[in-house]
Amino acid sequence: MLSLLLVSQRNLNAQNFKLMRFDEDYTHLKDSSRTPYEKIKYFRLSQNGLHYLSFGGEIRQEVDNSHNEDWGRFGAGAQTYVLQRYQLHTDIHFGTRSRLFVQLRSGLEDGRKMGPRPIDEDRLNVQNLFLDIIPYKDSANTLTVRLGRQELQYGSGRILDVRDGPNLRLYFDGAKIAFASAKLKLDAFVMASPAVRKGLFDNSATRKANLWGVYGTQAVGSSTNLDVYYLGISRDTPFFDEGTAKEIRHTFGARLWRKGKGFTYNFEAGYQSGKFGNGQISAFGVSSEIGYQFDRLWGKPAFKLRNDIISGDKRRDDGNLQTFNALYPNGGYFGMNPQLGPANLVSIHPNFSCNFSPRLSMSLEALFGWRQSIHDGVYTPGGMLNLSGAGSDRRYIGTSYITTASFRFNDFVNLGLGLQYFQTGAFIDESVQNHKDGFFVGSVLSFRF
Repeated sequence: MLSLLLVSQRNLNAQNFKLMRFDEDYTHLKDSSRTPYEKIKYFRLSQNGLHYLSFGGEIRQEVDNSHNEDWGRFGAGAQTYVLQRYQLHTDIHFGTRSRLFVQLRSGLEDGRKMGPRPIDEDRLNVQNLFLDIIPYKDSANTLTVRLGRQELQYGSGRILDVRDGPNLRLYFDGAKIAFASAKLKLDAFVMASPAVRKGLFDNSATRKANLWGVYGTQAVGSSTNLDVYYLGISRDTPFFDEGTAKEIRHTFGARLWRKGKGFTYNFEAGYQSGKFGNGQISAFGVSSEIGYQFDRLWGKPAFKLRNDIISGDKRRDDGNLQTFNALYPNGGYFGMNPQLGPANLVSIHPNFSCNFSPRLSMSLEALFGWRQSIHDGVYTPGGMLNLSGAGSDRRYIGTSYITTASFRFNDFVNLGLGLQYFQTGAFIDESVQNHKDGFFVGSVLSFRF
């Protein structure tokens, strides 16, 4: 089957794989000529073609080499490890008003000195298992009810992302109602985040909702869009530099963005309130990205400048909390192998990218990071406290220098390469005895069908 996919140029030109595989639509194959691959993507179950099956999957192999990812704190040193990801799904359509989407996943890790991280290994589990019911649909509007295990992805991934970069993608159990028209998309959902264990079908589901919200996107011009959202989260034992206590947090945010050719931008701001134990939460995050793509120049080079101001705690041990919680962010926003997360952070992030051929693209980036508050620490991309701020009053955390390349063999096979050097700044130098700069190089070979 692999050789069939690689040599069939006709099939290659027809592919449009999406980040969320359940968003793919293969109904255009209903009346086409039948090749073996087309039968996998569209298997007719009824004479009129409205009932059908679609199969797909992914195989991803990653080899990484890292040096001092802990900045020398725990003696991680140099290590080479292998990550594997396997995904297989089927999309069953029962006419135009209902469907069942099922996806299995397997994530494996081998070689890490300290063992797999929570994002690395889950030997076999259900990634998606949901039923879609469409109670209302006309030529311009659709209302969908989605029930079950599902992935979520909103905005630019700064606050709620599926996290495709790590070996294990995020998922939730719950219910979502989605309205879509030509210019408006509006989702409301209530979700629970299951605990991930490393065995076979052993991830525990919970009946307690810990994520809920409403997210809307409105087209306000030919190429400008406005997102407005409210997200709520509940966590029993989050760990901040302020301490550990039950957290109930409410996030109110907005995003104005434009993608495409020429001038682009992406502005986002959020405010958070709520309770942290007996104390109060008051936090904020402001992010911007301004860029320009030279569409008429060779390689279509693009320049972008990202900036972030994300609040940290103002006063240690007072019971209140001003540290921003980015909920479920895309860690890759802060680098290929990010060592800084979106909490207590001020960052400047220039980026240059170019397409050297239709198959080869490259990018060069730098990320400069400071603590927003000297009374708070440094956090991981997932929001966990990485290094307490109690040992230093310096702000500068460090600088990441990043280069990546992506080569597309065809529409099924892609190779990604990346290199990152992290130079520690004054805060880490004071806080970590025998501190060391970090280095990371990785390669990812992926095959999708």
